[in-house]
Amino acid sequence: MAKVVIIGATGLVGSNLLGLLICNNKYADISIIARTLPMELPQRVEHIPLNDGEYSFSTNIDIAYCCLGTTMKKAGSKQAFLKVDLDMVVDFAKKAKDAGVKRFAVVSSIGANAKSRNFYLSTKGKVEEQLKALGFERLVIVQPSLLLGKRDEKRFGEDMGKVLYSVFKFMFIGPLKKYRGIQASDVAKAMIVLTEQGMGTVTVESNMLQDFSNKYQDLGTGANKT
Repeated sequence: MAKVVIIGATGLVGSNLLGLLICNNKYADISIIARTLPMELPQRVEHIPLNDGEYSFSTNIDIAYCCLGTTMKKAGSKQAFLKVDLDMVVDFAKKAKDAGVKRFAVVSSIGANAKSRNFYLSTKGKVEEQLKALGFERLVIVQPSLLLGKRDEKRFGEDMGKVLYSVFKFMFIGPLKKYRGIQASDVAKAMIVLTEQGMGTVTVESNMLQDFSNKYQDLGTGANKT
């Protein structure tokens, strides 16, 4: 039975991931790094307070999941954005590596490229490069396109993107297929499947994430919400 730690469990992908792990009795212990608890949690879920970026966790963790992410509007500046989407992600990965975690999964973005002129995509690309350098036995980088699902917070740009996608989704075929919107729950399922499979580093774009999500039930799930 695996022990896991999650940071970013209050976000769209992270909350779906947490829900899946809680409902699966294969995961004996779940640790959440967060400022506040996202929900009423079962006893086997531990809350690790996040205070000014400082925290520590057990050395007997098997899998670490990183679902951190913000927006320029919410962050307020490029520097603040980098603190969350780059510094906090890499810091979490380094802490996980030092604690002996062998399997690590992170939510990146379709089009991530350290050399991109787009600040957001460049940041995501730099994160990917730094994580690869840490040498996890299994590193899963998921690159979703437009995330579909209900957020607790409103994101105007994302909401507009969803509206436009619903109108023009018929165009996302062939080379554009990887830009199709994807349910956050499917991204979470794919992360679990990919993290449990194989060794080495794998980068999976949005359209392929759906295929791995469809394999989630094959892992075997058991209702265990106590």
